[in-house]
Amino acid sequence: MKILQLDKNHPLIAEQLQRNGFQITEDHTSTYTQVLEKINDYDGIIIRSRIPLDGEFLRKAHHLKFIARVGAGMENIDTREAEKQNILLINSPEGNRDAVAEHALGMLLSLMNRLFISSEEVKKGIWRREENRGDEIKGKTVGLIGYGNMGKATAKRFSGFGCRVVFYDILPDLSDEYAAQVSLETLKAEADIISLHLPITPETHHIIDEKFIAEMNKNFYIINTARGKNIKTKALVEALKSGKIKGAALDVTEFEKPSFESLENLNEDFKYLLTSEKVILTPHIAGWTVQSKEKLAQVIVDKILNAFA
Repeated sequence: MKILQLDKNHPLIAEQLQRNGFQITEDHTSTYTQVLEKINDYDGIIIRSRIPLDGEFLRKAHHLKFIARVGAGMENIDTREAEKQNILLINSPEGNRDAVAEHALGMLLSLMNRLFISSEEVKKGIWRREENRGDEIKGKTVGLIGYGNMGKATAKRFSGFGCRVVFYDILPDLSDEYAAQVSLETLKAEADIISLHLPITPETHHIIDEKFIAEMNKNFYIINTARGKNIKTKALVEALKSGKIKGAALDVTEFEKPSFESLENLNEDFKYLLTSEKVILTPHIAGWTVQSKEKLAQVIVDKILNAFA
């Protein structure tokens, strides 16, 4: 079986698959059109986010047996067309769930305890104690929206902080020792902290908008390590200015390019986020640790070997 790998990943992918008889071609520079011209030479393709695999691409990939995405989200793949073409879809959310959970918690702790702000002040010779008084997680209700791999790992971390963890998910009967499943209405009524763990779909696009925020019973913190377009930035900014949202920890933004490699179309709302002391921003790195790079790759290899070896 011949496999085309379109992004740089941990070398164990190529090493282990080659040891098991697969032929691996590395191509980290070809454009969409260039890849499309040669895709029929391959049985499988391994990607991250650099090149979208849309319907046109998949309809011309007559020999493709599988697509493996090193990561969780599959929005850069036309999954419906892949199913029509009997192309197996593989991803690896198990590989970076721990990294995402730790990042979410770390961002919130930094935000609620003003760690970054006070550190920068001290480095400038500014010593302000009362102004940097923190806010504790203990005793608060954390509401997770989405309870897959990332949500469960995040709930496990929060459960050790003496808070109550609840979650909403479209699938039933997911409660476990770390969190209780509730309705979205109950979550809105009780949560002090919201953390998003969702794919981007028509239903989850701008799930956090003016209406959602207005329906929250309490002023709250929000964490997003999922997809930037889950939050309507304009609504977020208005809520930060009014105090309805007490702080935002954002690893993703509405203005990321589809490849997640940079920003585009920055507007006045995003510029507000850049200057607000109520906001922490990181460049879509919640799932990027030394350990997760290897784990993501190993999950992909194991799933490919399980399906085709």
